[in-house]
Amino acid sequence: MFISFFLLLAIAAGITIRSIRKQSQTSVGHYLGSRSLTFWMVGSSLFLTNMSANQFVGENEFVYTNNMSVMCWGMSSIFAMVLVSEFLMPVYLRIGAITTPDFLGLRFDRQTQRLVSLIFLLSYAVNLIPAVLYGCAVAMNGIFRLDMKLGIDYFTTIRLLVAFIGITGCLYAVLGGLKAITITDMVQGVGMVAGGIFITWIGLKFVGNGDPATGIKTLLSTNREHLNAIGGPKEPIPFSTLFTGMLLINIYYWGMEQYIVQQSLGARNLAESQKGISLACVGKIFAPILLNVPGLIALQLFPKIQNTAEVFPKMVTDTLPTLMAGFIAAIVFGGALSTFNAGLNSIGTLFTMNLYKPWSEKRKKSIEEKDLVKKGRMVQVTVTFIAIFCSPYIMFFSDGFYNYLQKVSSYFSVPVFTIMLIGLTTRKVPAIAAKIGLAFFVTSYVCTQFFIKTGLHYLHVLAVLFVLTSLLMLLIGRIKPRQHPYFLENKAMVSLRPWRQRYFYYVVLLGMMIAMFLLFSPVGVAE
Repeated sequence: MFISFFLLLAIAAGITIRSIRKQSQTSVGHYLGSRSLTFWMVGSSLFLTNMSANQFVGENEFVYTNNMSVMCWGMSSIFAMVLVSEFLMPVYLRIGAITTPDFLGLRFDRQTQRLVSLIFLLSYAVNLIPAVLYGCAVAMNGIFRLDMKLGIDYFTTIRLLVAFIGITGCLYAVLGGLKAITITDMVQGVGMVAGGIFITWIGLKFVGNGDPATGIKTLLSTNREHLNAIGGPKEPIPFSTLFTGMLLINIYYWGMEQYIVQQSLGARNLAESQKGISLACVGKIFAPILLNVPGLIALQLFPKIQNTAEVFPKMVTDTLPTLMAGFIAAIVFGGALSTFNAGLNSIGTLFTMNLYKPWSEKRKKSIEEKDLVKKGRMVQVTVTFIAIFCSPYIMFFSDGFYNYLQKVSSYFSVPVFTIMLIGLTTRKVPAIAAKIGLAFFVTSYVCTQFFIKTGLHYLHVLAVLFVLTSLLMLLIGRIKPRQHPYFLENKAMVSLRPWRQRYFYYVVLLGMMIAMFLLFSPVGVAE
């Protein structure tokens, strides 16, 4: 198992090192891959950055304990990605953005840009990076059973694994930059698709006593309530949330979250960016094979798992041949590294380009490109070691790992989405409105989660606060509008010619999304 695990990692690392030997050491070269990424690189990196060990562990656990409604996050994101591809990417590339807060600096002011950059940095440091490390450590220990083999307690094992994963990922991000990350993602992406199909196939053979067709029939005829993706109003993910808070979070995630959007900003032109996003949508269509179906199979094979976070690792270790289990472990590890690396790369980008560089220029201090890269690397290393120390304590969160991820991210995502959207759709709302809107949203959301019981699902609360904050910003814009309406200047560094065939593929992708919802519903297999 260990041999196949390290072999796949070595192959991915070898291909990456060979591909980036002559990479430019400028800030744009390091953080955006010199704006040279093809659609294969953009699409693979977007898909793998999203598919971290958190999803392997969290979504399969959710399916095992609840139902398929967790797939709503991934399926509904396809609609959000289409919107981002059509409306947001042309704006970012038109202004020559390196980070998503760059737009806020132009639309409102530099203070708003720096404030949102700090929010991003805080979000990645306290939520993204620690959660990725913890999720991967849980998966790795579940597959290799290191706590039992080494004879040490579970907490210490997780801490050791977190350190190994964090240091490995930090080396990738610090030494290689965005291009190293995307090339590794392409290699890992091929393995992930193959591994997902294989683990599902073997699992169905186990359920069907050697016959996958019988396994499918058994899966569709027992525990049918777990096949339903249409969550009721009292369930953890009600279907109605697709049209409220979930939609807002998905648009923010795919169109404004720096560590995600940075992959698209590195594209060689707008058309390649739009193709890459569409390729990632194809991956999301088939993602349930790896993220959800193993949870359904585990329900048949292991109906009484005590630690439900072990659902996916147990599927790997108890059904796959040893060699293949090591291969799947490498895929999970690679998926975690992809998200971790992208987060670290974005931390370096946000700090150097939006905080350190403007501060230095204000002091009239000359800055070399190598100095920008060096300062970013120092921050990346610092955040890594803080996350290594903190992430094991996530296991003590009472509501479960998946709810931890979604609830904590909500404190940062929709407030930023709100001011970004108002900035994109209006021309006279002033900078003070963005600052007041951020403060109002965050304060109100904290109150609803800790002090005031609304009786609403937290995703519905986010939607209500989005409307209220938007109205507040529009009111401020009406009372005290900008002296000069905002005009979107053209500072594009790449071609802005869009992908000609995009509308056809958008329709196909949205049709496939609807078909997946119908399949896993009372109209389909959950009858």
